[in-house]
Amino acid sequence: MTKVSMMASPLILASGSTVRRKLMENAGLVFQVVPASVDERVIEERMPADQRDPVSIALHLAIAKAREVSARMPEAVVVGCDQTMSLGSRIFHKAQTPEDAKRTLEILRGQEHSLNSAICLVRNGDVLWKHVDRAGMQMRQFSDLFLTGYVQRNGEALLSSVGCYQLEGEGIQLFDAIDGDYFTILGLPLLPLLSALRQCGVNHA
Repeated sequence: MTKVSMMASPLILASGSTVRRKLMENAGLVFQVVPASVDERVIEERMPADQRDPVSIALHLAIAKAREVSARMPEAVVVGCDQTMSLGSRIFHKAQTPEDAKRTLEILRGQEHSLNSAICLVRNGDVLWKHVDRAGMQMRQFSDLFLTGYVQRNGEALLSSVGCYQLEGEGIQLFDAIDGDYFTILGLPLLPLLSALRQCGVNHA
């Protein structure tokens, strides 16, 4: 990435995710939160069929979100993010009810699925940088009894993440092994982002 001076440019996170906001705050970044207003499913459906793989979808949506906010605030450097979850070629979306969450976890049980976290920087509609990182998530063969109790105990909280789990909570008990960066799993590949912001002159650390 070519270094571009952005010292006068505000930094914006185009996501309403509390987790992403906290990660950036904890890293000492100064930024605004301006959630993107896009219809993710419509954007996905408009993609060419041969490009609807999990990684391409995540990156396409991250850029679309950043560009939507950039159109409103063109002088800012906008961080766009998206995460897809996939099992082979099958792509999952967030569950709508706890019952949907239970069905998703029944499908994932005993198998390794992928979390594909895409991130980009956009200014004046131009993509300055883009990156996708992947984490492999090996779920254990938990019992039906555990699954029922897990869904009952966590309820609506399961609907906030595409995998129906939060690793910082009871969700960690669903897994045998994890292969990937913790920040990627949370939906924000933080180290690559911080490096890119330094190259842009936004992060002066």
